[in-house]
Amino acid sequence: MAGESALLKWVLRDVLLAAAVTGRADPAPLDRPWPFVLRWTTYIGIGRARFGVVVNVVGVVLTVVMIGGTISLLSDESIRRGTEMSGVTELFIALAVTAPFALRDLHPLAAWRWSFLGTALVDVGGWLSTPYVPWGAITALACVCTVAMRCSRDVTLGVAIFSFAGVWLKDPETALNASILLVPPLAVGYAVRLRQTSRRQLAEQRLRLAFEERRHQDAEAVLTERQRIARELHDVVAHHMSMIAIQAEAAPYKVESIPDETRRDLAEIRATALDALTELRRILGVLRSEDGAETAPQPGLDRLDDLVNNARAAGLHVTTRLDGDLTGLPPGVGLTAYRILQEALSNAMRHAPGSQVHVDASHADGIVWLGVVNGPPANGQPPGPGLPGGGHGLIGMRERATALGGDLTARPTPDGGFALTANLPVETPSRARDTSTPARDAT
Repeated sequence: MAGESALLKWVLRDVLLAAAVTGRADPAPLDRPWPFVLRWTTYIGIGRARFGVVVNVVGVVLTVVMIGGTISLLSDESIRRGTEMSGVTELFIALAVTAPFALRDLHPLAAWRWSFLGTALVDVGGWLSTPYVPWGAITALACVCTVAMRCSRDVTLGVAIFSFAGVWLKDPETALNASILLVPPLAVGYAVRLRQTSRRQLAEQRLRLAFEERRHQDAEAVLTERQRIARELHDVVAHHMSMIAIQAEAAPYKVESIPDETRRDLAEIRATALDALTELRRILGVLRSEDGAETAPQPGLDRLDDLVNNARAAGLHVTTRLDGDLTGLPPGVGLTAYRILQEALSNAMRHAPGSQVHVDASHADGIVWLGVVNGPPANGQPPGPGLPGGGHGLIGMRERATALGGDLTARPTPDGGFALTANLPVETPSRARDTSTPARDAT
C-alpha cells in the first residue's frame, strides 16, 4: 500500500505536475560550442558566430516563414471551401501553433506548453482535411524533441504522457498516426540527452582523477623533499653532534690532570649533544614518515628541571617559581610552554651569559602563565652574536602562543636585560584542531 502511494505521488508530482507547471529545463548558453558536424561553417564565416545566437536567429526566421505559410494555407483553403475566415483569425491560429518554435531553444518547456495548448484549442477541421495545422504539427514535434534533450527523465515522461493523451483526445481517428510520429522525436531527444549526460559525467570523472593525480604528485614531491632534508640532517648535523659528544667524552682522557669543573663542563656538553641527537632523531622520524605525524612522546613542563639545570650548567644563575599543576597539561599546551621556556633560556645564554634569570610558571583559572626575566651579562661579559635571520626564535614562540589562543610579549628591561611573558589558555573554543604538533618548531 505504501509502495502504491509513493508511486502515485511520484507520477502526480514529479511527472505530470512537473511537465505541466513546475518542471525546468537545463540552460542552453548562447556561447556553447558548435556541433562537430557543423564546424565546417567556420570556413564560410557563419561558424565564427556564437552557436546559440545562430540557432535562435534561424528559429525566428523559420517561425516567420511558418507563420506566413500557415496564413497562406488557411486563406487558400477557406477560399476553396467557400468559407469566410478573417485575417485576424488566420494570424491568431498561425501564432498559436507555430510561434513556440522561436522559443524552443531558450525555453523548451514553455514552448511545448504553448504548443500543446495551441494545438488542443485550435480546431481547423472545417478548413483542412485534418484537425492539425501542418506547420503546427512540425512545431509540436520539434518542441517535444527539444524537451527530451534538455529536461530530466521524469519531465520528459510527463511531456510524453500529455502528448499521447492529447492526440487521442483531440482526434481518435488520426491518433494512431500522430502517436507514431511522436515516438521518433522523443527517442532521438532522449538518446541525445543520455549521450550528453554520459560525456559530462566522463569529463567530471576525468577531472576528479586529474585532481587526485595532481594531489598525489604534490604529496609525493613533499615526501621526497622531506626525505632529502632528513638525509641532509642525518649526514651533516647528526654527524657533527655525534663528533661533539665523542670528543667531549674523550677529552678528559687526553689530559693527565684536568680540573673537576672542566670535567663537569665536558660532561654537560656531552649530555647536551646527546639530547640534541635524540631530538634530531625524532625530527628525522617525522620527516621520513608518510603523513608527518608525531609518534614520539613530546616534552612538557614535567621536564622543566632539565631545562633549568642545563641553563645553570651553561653559567646562568636561574631561580624558579612554580605554582599550580604543571604536569597534567594537555600535550599541545605543555609542549608549547616547554618550547617557549627553552627558547627564552637559550636566548639568555646567547645574549646575556652569566646573568641572573628568573623563571616563573603557574597554572590557574585555565591559564598557564609563563615569565622569563634576565638581567644584563654578568661581570662585563660581552653578549653573544645575534640570532641568524633576525630573531626567528621570538617569531616562532609568538606563533606557538597564538595558535593556542594566547599571546606573548618580549621587551628589553631598563637595566639592560630582557623580559618575556606569555599566557596560554588550557582549553579554548578556538582550539578545534590538534595543537600537539605545531607547524613550526621555535627551537
